[in-house]
This record gives sequence, structure tokens and C-alpha cells, in this order.
Amino acid sequence: MHAPIVSPLVAGLLLLVLNGVPSSKADGIPQLRLMSVTELKANGSGHFITKASINGADITVLVDTGATTVALSFEDAQDAGLRPGHLDFDVPVATANGVAKAARVRIDRIEVGDVEVDDVDGMVLPEGALRGTLLGMSFLGRLQSFRIEDGVLYLRD
Repeated sequence: MHAPIVSPLVAGLLLLVLNGVPSSKADGIPQLRLMSVTELKANGSGHFITKASINGADITVLVDTGATTVALSFEDAQDAGLRPGHLDFDVPVATANGVAKAARVRIDRIEVGDVEVDDVDGMVLPEGALRGTLLGMSFLGRLQSFRIEDGVLYLRD
């Protein structure tokens, strides 16, 4: 009698069930991370406004597919530990209030719900140039996908 054949996928899943999912990068084994999806409902004006964790700070953001990058207000950048008082504001950007000079930054981590993206390019605008923070394409473009359907924005990493 022949022994049953077990596919590599089934064998791998059995090992995970029996041994558990690795919880850290101990012994050089990367942490297993499954795909995450976050759903955001549009507000009454059709905008997607939510809380995001930016470098561990809870910041209200407007998801903006028309923004090239994540654009942080001076105040939100302070809350996120980006030290805007020590940045070089040398990049001209167009804002709703005209042209301003922004500073380039690298954001360690942005989390929206269960969706996480590390090492995100961003801009900090001078004090008073921007009210709030825009979550633009430098974040959205790093996701597996994002789509809007029936007033709900789906983010998938």
C-alpha cells in the first residue's frame, strides 16, 4: 500500500499549525505577515478622512489620490517626531494657497488600520501652509492595491 502524497503547500500549512507562526526575526527567519485590508467610508462630502499612525503618532489624514506624496503639516510633523524646525525647506510645491517651500522627509512607518507601509517619502510644509496631513501616492502607490467602490476605499497591502 502506498503512503498518501502531501503537497508542499499542505505540508507547510501543517507545520505552521503544529509549530505556530514565527513571531520575530529570531534566527534570521522573517516574520510571516499575511495580507491586510482596511476599509474607509467616505464622509458626507465624499472625502476619506481617517486616523493614521505616522511614526507611532495618531494623526488625522485626508486620503488624496491627487497628491504625489504624503504631505504633512508642520504641526503633524512635530507630533510624528520629524523635527520640522531642523529641516531644509527648499522644495517648491504648489498648494491651494499658492507656492510654498517644503522639506523632504523619510517616514519610518505609516499604519492605517491593519495596513502598514515602511520607509515612505514625504514632505513637510512650513508652519501655517497646510492644515492637516494628506496621505498621497507615495503611501498609496506602495500598497498591493487600493480601490473605491460604493463610497468605500479599500486599502490592501
